Parts: sequence; C-alpha cells; structure tokens
Amino acid sequence: MGALAYEALLLVAMAFGVGFVLLPLVSPSAGAMPHDLAIPSPPARAITFCALVGGAALYYAWCWSHGRRTLPQKTWRLRLQSRDGGTLSWPQALLRYAAAWIGPAMALAGYAALQGTDHPRNALAFLLVNYCWALFDRDRQFLHDRIAGTRVVAA
Repeated sequence: MGALAYEALLLVAMAFGVGFVLLPLVSPSAGAMPHDLAIPSPPARAITFCALVGGAALYYAWCWSHGRRTLPQKTWRLRLQSRDGGTLSWPQALLRYAAAWIGPAMALAGYAALQGTDHPRNALAFLLVNYCWALFDRDRQFLHDRIAGTRVVAA
C-alpha cells in the first residue's frame, strides 16, 4: 500500500505536467470577467481527461512491460510478473492498466446515477473494489492482477 501511495504522488505530478502543457489549448476564452470562474468547455475537458488517462496508460505500460519497474516498485523492492513468472508484454501491461479502471469507472457511474439523491458521494466506495478484491481472492491478488494474469512479487 505504501508503493500505491507513492505511485499516486507521481501520478499527480504527471497530471500537473500534462495540465500545464494543455492549458493554452483548453483554456476558456479570455472574454470572461477576471472574478468569474472560467470552466473549460466539455470538449476541452474530454481532451484533458483523455490526455491524462492516455499518458498514464503509456507510462505504466512502458514501466511494467519487459521487466521494467516504476520508481515506487524499485523503492519498495516489488516487481510485476506474469503467472508463469515471466515479464509482462505490452498488451498484458495495458490490460492490467485498463482493469485497474474498473473501480474508478464504477464510482463515476454510481456518482452520476445517484446525482438526484442525497447520497452521490457514497459511490466513492466503488474506488476500493480493485483493492478489496484481494481480501476474498484465494491468492490474495488485486482484481486487475487477476484479470491480467499478473502478480506483484518481492524483487
């Protein structure tokens, strides 16, 4: 879990970098009053979201494939391997990344579905789906590792 927190810090730093690069492209028009909150248009927000998700996908797929590791994995002496003990291929690394979005996607969908009620923030509990899965899995694997056929081992 410590490595996961460290990964989150690096991901936030990457998000700031991507946001800074995209800022001139997705900023609202300059005609707004200085004290008004300027919210980018829906297409600009979609572009930003896709850039963030795509950038993270490339980062993780590159780091996880062919025996490479992220900085937190090196720090915590962890590595990813396939079920047979080999290194991950690009498709397997991308599948693991996509499967890691199951919980967040469920949380977003649940939040949207509960908007008219008093409990939309209860949908945030879905963020834990991928990690709580390990409590019930026979091999103590996270959901995204089970789906991708990978496992985290001590290096």
